[in-house]
Amino acid sequence: MIWSRRWGSIPGISKSQVSKICARLDIEVDAFRNRSLAHVEFPYVYLDATYVKARDTDLHQVVSRAVVIATGITANGDREVLGLAVGDSEAETFWTEFLRSLRRRGLAGVKLVISDAHEGLKAAARKTLQGASWQRCRVHFARNLLALVPKGHQDVVAAALRTVFVHPNRTEIAAAWDRTADMFARQFPKVKTLMDDAKIDVLAFSAFPPDHWRKIWSNNPLERLNKEIKRRTNVVQIFPNNGAIIRLVGAVLAEQHDDWSTHRHYLSEGSMAKLYKPRDTDTATDDGILAIT
Repeated sequence: MIWSRRWGSIPGISKSQVSKICARLDIEVDAFRNRSLAHVEFPYVYLDATYVKARDTDLHQVVSRAVVIATGITANGDREVLGLAVGDSEAETFWTEFLRSLRRRGLAGVKLVISDAHEGLKAAARKTLQGASWQRCRVHFARNLLALVPKGHQDVVAAALRTVFVHPNRTEIAAAWDRTADMFARQFPKVKTLMDDAKIDVLAFSAFPPDHWRKIWSNNPLERLNKEIKRRTNVVQIFPNNGAIIRLVGAVLAEQHDDWSTHRHYLSEGSMAKLYKPRDTDTATDDGILAIT
């Protein structure tokens, strides 16, 4: 396959040769983006977006394009790139169609969706991934929380928040969360309010096997992939159209997908087996989304 590390590195090629390379790459990326996902369940799904610049031929100007990406962990503990789409923004309608496209390709068995607190994404997940819990990325949450605190106190608040996540079980984590919120209630009432409101979402990971917590309590695994995408797309700076974005980013993702397939399990098979043991702590809410109480 001609992946992104190779194209552009061949000196002295003509425009027609470039066109042929791009056409062949488009076929390969399209096949990758539309492959079936029905071969296995994906209990953990990560969702995120990054932005690149592209020319809008209708408006005759450079605009920002949202590149949304989904990755997942299989029931066997392997990692896969699930999908990619490009749109004008992270609107709910865009996220909904993207997630529906994953479902049409066979995405099933989703137990936890990990993402930041983008409202359009959350609403789309409620519509398309019924029965799944939502994990609000703890790293993004910490940034949101610290934005409410004067700079001189941010280190203290950050350290207190980190201590919540060192506890070994769900009950102790929840209790530590409440203690931390109460500790800052008088000095930083907005911190207390945000922690109370976000508790269920940020601590959703604690209903799952402890062996998985460090891998599922934040969107960091996908953030690292986004950094690689930005490194590659920054070379281009401005794409001529959406197709060019999909070509490059799709090639990067296919490359990463292939690399993951050659490594050992991201999560052990033994720990994944624990995920499928019955849990008596989950209750379904009226809107069909699994609530962690």
